[in-house]
Amino acid sequence: MNVVVPAGFRALPLPLAQLSLAAVLKCGQSFRWSIFPLHSSDKSVLVSGTPTHEYRLCLRDRVVCLRQSPDVLYYRSVFPPTAIVDIEVQEAETLAWIRDYFQLDIDLMALYEQWSTMDPVFHRLRDRFEGIRMLRQDPFENLISFICSSNNNITRITKMVKSLCQYYSPPLVSIPPPLGSTLDEETYHPFPPPSVLSPPEVSTKLRALGFGYRADFIQRTAAMLVGAHGRSMNPNTSMEPSEEWLATLRTMSTAEARIELLKFVGVGRKVADCILLMSLDKREVIPVDTHVHQIAVKHYGLRGTAKATNMNPKLYDEVCAKLAAVWGEYAGWAHSVLFTSDLKSFASYGLPSPLATPFMTPEGASPSSGDSLLATPLSEASTSTASNKRKRKQPKVSSAAPQKGHVEVEDVLPKLSLDEQGHSLAERVKRRRRGRIPSSGGISAPT
Repeated sequence: MNVVVPAGFRALPLPLAQLSLAAVLKCGQSFRWSIFPLHSSDKSVLVSGTPTHEYRLCLRDRVVCLRQSPDVLYYRSVFPPTAIVDIEVQEAETLAWIRDYFQLDIDLMALYEQWSTMDPVFHRLRDRFEGIRMLRQDPFENLISFICSSNNNITRITKMVKSLCQYYSPPLVSIPPPLGSTLDEETYHPFPPPSVLSPPEVSTKLRALGFGYRADFIQRTAAMLVGAHGRSMNPNTSMEPSEEWLATLRTMSTAEARIELLKFVGVGRKVADCILLMSLDKREVIPVDTHVHQIAVKHYGLRGTAKATNMNPKLYDEVCAKLAAVWGEYAGWAHSVLFTSDLKSFASYGLPSPLATPFMTPEGASPSSGDSLLATPLSEASTSTASNKRKRKQPKVSSAAPQKGHVEVEDVLPKLSLDEQGHSLAERVKRRRRGRIPSSGGISAPT
């Protein structure tokens, strides 16, 4: 197949089933990616496999730009005007970063096959939510971002992290939007290092920027790191000693690394587990919040109610143990797929539409959905929200018979039966009540 590489980009053969940027970069793992729709007067691009979006992230010394077709990942780097660029060397560095950041050494298709064999719930959604893998983020950025996540939602976390970078990190480079876009040129800022966030006055400024009580947590955590490890930047890595120390947690056991993270201000069990999973290589870790608990109750036979309830260490461990027993060594990765499928912003993701593509994006053009799933402590979820979700349950989807030990319940993951498409919600409810649509009439995952 002939591949037309966008001007300035390089091509990495990579099927969508191994990585879906549209899902991975918008499901609440990272909050700094800028996303631009690619405009074209030719509507056929939506069905021909041409990239529809560009994704940009500012690193310490460059901005990485990505586009994706069903079979190819396109990438390029943009450097400051004053940078001395050896394009071959630096694009090789960018490719190495891409492989590390997206953990492309791990065969996601093989994991999906494994989880589908063990779990009929996963089997039903595997094709609709393909390509969802865990990022391997910078540990300090990940730490601060998830301190921001406390009692928060993706929209607000994204705004906080962006304002943090804009105020505390000097601009690296300004880049115009993709050709055809009416958006303004954007200036990119790297994530600030611990020493910049450690002075006492940072807390006051962050409060003025809208961080609330999290402002103190961020400043005090940065101060703890700098106080323990110093602030002199390593010229070879462009990292401060505390950033390098955080990276060493990858070599510790999960329990040891969690103990270290829990010492920081504003880091509880769930935030610590998010950091362990998303930046410290602890692939078995399952961060538990309201929605993960509901998934365990509704789909996997965890005893209890799916209503909001107070979290405690015992319940947290029970949810983790239940799901880890189903998904195995990469339980944290599998959880992220179920978790994404339950986000409101992904309600129509992967569903048939006149211009649907295998790499369609969730509703909304940016990761600014109001979803609060990653950021909602179990004890603070709204009971009325859970009640409303129960009212919106969709018909059960036919699938392979559940394995022994699994408790099958009605599938609440968003799916439409073939007979329901084209009808309003009220019409669908009436048809169900009259018994015209069988509960098993949903769209099954291909086998």
